[in-house]
Amino acid sequence: MPDFNMNDIRAAVAANILSEVQASRLQIFAESRLGFREHMQVDDEPFELFKGFAEIFVTVGLGMLFSGGLIWLIVAQGSIYVSLFGAVISFAMAFYFTLKRRMNLPSIFLATVFAGNIGAFFFVLFFDPVNPSEYDFLYTALIGMVAMALWFKIFKLPFSMFLFGLYGAVVALAIAAIMSPNVLDVFELRQGIFDLNNASYFPMATMVFGVLIFILAMYFDTKDPHRVSRFAASGFWLHVLAAVAIVNTVGLTLFNTGGALGYTLTSLALLAISIIALIIDRRSFLTAGILYMGFLIYAAFDGNSGGGEFASIATFLTIGVFITVLGTWWAQIRASIMVRLPDFPLKKRLPPYTENT
Repeated sequence: MPDFNMNDIRAAVAANILSEVQASRLQIFAESRLGFREHMQVDDEPFELFKGFAEIFVTVGLGMLFSGGLIWLIVAQGSIYVSLFGAVISFAMAFYFTLKRRMNLPSIFLATVFAGNIGAFFFVLFFDPVNPSEYDFLYTALIGMVAMALWFKIFKLPFSMFLFGLYGAVVALAIAAIMSPNVLDVFELRQGIFDLNNASYFPMATMVFGVLIFILAMYFDTKDPHRVSRFAASGFWLHVLAAVAIVNTVGLTLFNTGGALGYTLTSLALLAISIIALIIDRRSFLTAGILYMGFLIYAAFDGNSGGGEFASIATFLTIGVFITVLGTWWAQIRASIMVRLPDFPLKKRLPPYTENT
């Protein structure tokens, strides 16, 4: 009897012979017997966008196929059903490329095509050009969330949670627009939709959205602390969205307080976000906010020095030192924090750490 490998386990999950939890436990057990887990680098955070150039090649082919086919349909038909056709075709193709072949990048492409086309179809179906309404966006996004949740259930593709979250962001902003006395106010906000000082519903919507997505990401993370199944990968994509919403809203709000107090509060907030990222062992949560941290640090240096060149150099040096130190000694820093933290309900369901790292 030939030896089993991960493709056999994935196939068993796809065929409903094993559950995700059973597959995760089986993989951990097998790797432990081989001594892999004991020798795995302590600062590993598995992430896989594509497995090889073959997946890139197939994705390019699918892109050309869909582009040519949809353009031809638009020219020939010119109807809203072109989007529905694109959604149906991508859904059908996913049964082969996602369920059977287990190809990551083509699966991500097909999920994106499906999400875009299903959203476009229902938006055009609901949209009233005479009397446009925020409800058009709300209904379309709600349907998109349901569609991507079903995609996740059927194809077990972690990236579909990212698309689910994007539709969730549209839902949050649509609700804020409905609650706002004048939806056009969003274009007059000094800092857009992220500054709570604007006393608008839009920043509150982004904050609530970020917190809810973070909770959902932690739900997936705690189901797979060893990061070996689709639950952990789903959490990764959700953490990216949550970080963008939370870091931007908290950071910009505190920074716009102004003066030394604003800089101090922003620095403390970014420190707290870094500690949270270390506790949950998610570089993705922190990485999504690094670019925004750069803007904040640049603004601080530029305001104090009055020179754009000095501010740019200081920003790159500060961010570079921060990322290098944190990335190099991530496991050691995390272990020291976890050891000192008191016990809390989810502590044992977070990724394990070594006290003597």
